[in-house]
Amino acid sequence: MRRKVKDTMSDEANSTRIAIIGAGPGGYAAAFRAADLGMRVTLIDLEANPGGVCLHRGCIPSKVLLHVAKVMNDARDAVHWGVSFAPPEIDFDRLRASKAEVVEKMTSGLGQLSRARKIAFVRGRASFQDSTVLRVTADDGAEQVIETDYTIIASGSRPAWLPDMYLESPRLLNSTSALQMADIPGSLLVVGGGYIGLELGMVYATMGSDVTVVEMTQGLLPGADPDLAAILSRRMEELMHSIRPNTKVTAMTEVEQGIEVMLQSGDGEAVPEVFDKVLVSIGRKPNSSGLGLDSTKVEVTDDGFIRVDEHRRTTDPRIFAIGDVVGQPMLAHKASHEGRVAAEVIGGANSAFEPLAIPAVVFTDPEVAWCGLTEAEAKRDGTKVNVARFPWGASGRAATLHRSDGLTKVITDPDTDRVLGMGIVGTGAGELIAEGVLAIEMGAVASDIGLSIHAHPTLSETIMETADLIFGQGTHVYRPRAGH
Repeated sequence: MRRKVKDTMSDEANSTRIAIIGAGPGGYAAAFRAADLGMRVTLIDLEANPGGVCLHRGCIPSKVLLHVAKVMNDARDAVHWGVSFAPPEIDFDRLRASKAEVVEKMTSGLGQLSRARKIAFVRGRASFQDSTVLRVTADDGAEQVIETDYTIIASGSRPAWLPDMYLESPRLLNSTSALQMADIPGSLLVVGGGYIGLELGMVYATMGSDVTVVEMTQGLLPGADPDLAAILSRRMEELMHSIRPNTKVTAMTEVEQGIEVMLQSGDGEAVPEVFDKVLVSIGRKPNSSGLGLDSTKVEVTDDGFIRVDEHRRTTDPRIFAIGDVVGQPMLAHKASHEGRVAAEVIGGANSAFEPLAIPAVVFTDPEVAWCGLTEAEAKRDGTKVNVARFPWGASGRAATLHRSDGLTKVITDPDTDRVLGMGIVGTGAGELIAEGVLAIEMGAVASDIGLSIHAHPTLSETIMETADLIFGQGTHVYRPRAGH
């Protein structure tokens, strides 16, 4: 947890020169915080404005497309209420332009905030000459040398790839190129059933593609709570052409009709199938290479992640690192908080990154969100917990939305009733999970949530009622308390 820091710093802090490599959510948050604390900041990035991959080619543009997909699905589901719409006509040029407008508005806004703080913005690729000297190379080859007192590495990550299976083909997509939506293929194979693959797969399926998702593990969303993933899986099976767990890709070859993929299920023989396009979404790798770290004392793990302590300081005392490049979870909001911590530590504050809960959200429909301890983690570690589940079939608000395909789950310590974790699957889960994060960070017990009056009828009531179920006091679901 980050400690409260005053904005009045010492004269020494006010003369500090700090360079930040990467202007994504972590980098610009660090730059803005450092500038607010009086430091002289240079922000370095390949883009013309702050925002990074998340804003330019990731989180924000993908959510535009996901919103459009949800509007289309909601229109189709309206037949339940007796409201019918004609099949939608999609103007893809306008859709792409709208997505670009959102990105432009947000990136230009960040540029204005950067200039208002008198942050020097340098466009180019940075590498270390030594611990306090950076060399920045622009696209045209021009070089600039920047001397710093401290540097924060916020270089982010890039899509991972299937080993030895790369093809130079426009038919082969990653999470970045898939967002361009050059066209809607008749058939699309999504390799990887994690959150990025499911989000993008849902967009393409809604817009007309026959989408097949293959995942090498036993189910979708590996690492997520199985109770939550199971509900999403049922929805995906309705929307997608095919969902194939326990299946891996062994080879890919471009053919006249598309891309021929060898798919192996379980211990069976690999079978060829042809798809118009293939989206590879098997995770991301840290951008730690090419930074000249061998000219510093920074240590890097075998997986390419930079080692840091709770202050986000690397093994080189003059260099800090934040965000995807330091490890999981690779989430923009985690990077932003790390960036603020690093800036505060450089400014002389006793700040640390010690969160008790980092929310994770899958922006499919229904959304899936969780924070803190999961039931699977508790079982794996032998931790005794009390678990309460509230099915949204008992929620009045969910019924009015015709979206009873949801579940709220609360995990507590059986001795103290302290909230240890929360998971939600359903419409708006990404917004609702914030209550769970706050409860965990504040050390709340289940009765704190249950005694907090939630508005009726709302989906937030499911959190209150789940907390009540810990004590066997549910109003709309009967669950005797354990031992009674």
